[in-house]
Amino acid sequence: MEGWGGVAIMVALGVGFGAVNVALSYFAGPRHPTPEKEAAYECGMPPVGDARERQSVKFYLIAMIFLLFDIEVAFLGPWAMALRDLGWPGFIQIALFFAILAVAFIYVWRKGVLDWGPETDPDYVRPPKPGPAVVKRYNYGTGN
Repeated sequence: MEGWGGVAIMVALGVGFGAVNVALSYFAGPRHPTPEKEAAYECGMPPVGDARERQSVKFYLIAMIFLLFDIEVAFLGPWAMALRDLGWPGFIQIALFFAILAVAFIYVWRKGVLDWGPETDPDYVRPPKPGPAVVKRYNYGTGN
């Protein structure tokens, strides 16, 4: 049990830090709720419309490509630590792995999966209006 002392100290510090921050926010935080402050907030956009609207397939393709290349980077750490033990066979295997991923990346790039512009999106219907962007103000809880 000698080795668990440091772990116990770190857990206690982590729990203590979280508890102190929650207590500070409770006692020192503002207490003037308004309907606008209590409204749901997601991604900087006001919650308008149905939550079950369809997303573009490109969103999911980009997410899968991100995961693929994220896993690639996760494999680099253990490979780099074991490179001397793996020798040339390990180097050739990782080079082949990167070559396959490079071919996949070039394929999705040439297919236009990474293009997000309206000129390449077949689902895009209306061209953007010229001039500055119009910001719509939403009145939360005022009945408007």
